[in-house]
Amino acid sequence: MAVEADPWHTLVAELLDRSHLWRPEDLGGVLDRAAAPLGLRMTVWVADAEQRSLRALAVPGRATPAPLPIDSHAAGSAFAMVESVVADGRRWVPMVNGTDRIGVLEVEAPGQTARDESLARPCETLAGLVGHLITTSLPRGDSLHLARRSGPMTAGAELLWQLLPPLTVSVADFTVAAVLEPAYDVGGDAFDYTVDGRRPQFIVLDAAGRGLRAGLAAAVALSCIRATRRSGGDLPAQARAADGELLRQFPDARFVTAVLAELDLDTGVLRYLNAGHPPPLVLRAGAVVETLTDGRRLPLGIADPRASCGEVTLRPGDRLVLYTDGVTEARDAAGEQFGQNRLADTVERHAVGLPVPETLRRLSHTILAHQSGPPTDDLTLLLVEWSAGAARRTVPPTSRADERQE
Repeated sequence: MAVEADPWHTLVAELLDRSHLWRPEDLGGVLDRAAAPLGLRMTVWVADAEQRSLRALAVPGRATPAPLPIDSHAAGSAFAMVESVVADGRRWVPMVNGTDRIGVLEVEAPGQTARDESLARPCETLAGLVGHLITTSLPRGDSLHLARRSGPMTAGAELLWQLLPPLTVSVADFTVAAVLEPAYDVGGDAFDYTVDGRRPQFIVLDAAGRGLRAGLAAAVALSCIRATRRSGGDLPAQARAADGELLRQFPDARFVTAVLAELDLDTGVLRYLNAGHPPPLVLRAGAVVETLTDGRRLPLGIADPRASCGEVTLRPGDRLVLYTDGVTEARDAAGEQFGQNRLADTVERHAVGLPVPETLRRLSHTILAHQSGPPTDDLTLLLVEWSAGAARRTVPPTSRADERQE
């Protein structure tokens, strides 16, 4: 006996079937057509690189709407808080790939109420699928990249963005998120992490200078660190590998400052190397409790055989902040630097009740607003929160409920 397919299952099946052969620009139209039999109209909105606006993917036969501001629209609230929002007869559903925020799925329900809670779970599941499909379709062409941009990108920025991991990843007991500005003209800054096993690693780099040459130096250092790490090398070995390759590739003695850190989740011990970089901060219960000044060595690209790791013991709930000097040295019109104290205060002010990536988004915009004129240096922030609650806040609400029941 034939079994009648559930209409949501049919929608998902059609989306997946079409995704094998589609061009990236087809996604918006395929989704909207597949949703029509359910009496729904759908629009995919993706966050731009600077995370200020949401931009709609094109749907054939429809005018593409203007971008929506993240800071002052219901769609932006859904994106920021990773929670569905119902407003103006629409359901705005957060769209993530894993825990990396991609954008928002707009669901219009003509003839029925968008507040119907029976829509919550299937819409969040569908939004998650669309987030995955956007991520896997990005390498096929330029259209999805362009949809996420409000302006042209420099060659140095193109190089670095292709090397970086997602801006956010969460596992059961911690979240790590990063932000990089200016998004379209970044040159020498970069970040990396690995969340495998019980000893995750976190890295922030800052290559001397700006532009493509700085981006190339950052790429060399990042690639050496990854290759050595994946071959089983510890933090000092990773730094030495970067030293050697930077010396070979850049006879002009180009160097890279960096922090390489590894957290033992079983003991709380954080081991770290600081290669000429601003000192990381440890925040606990709303205050800076450690400024990590040990483990110092010369910048990457300058051999330092005497280098050794620093150590500090963290507690669950602590936050670790890694940053480049473009953060603390950002100056206002009077020449006042943003500074380390203001950085710590702003992290704590924005961290109350917010997902970790939203804390960083708001922090980066606060730093940019502090500056007088365009940024004179790249700024990169990486924030780790060792907390199961932090991890849960980066997934949609129905997924949080499912995890609590396990």
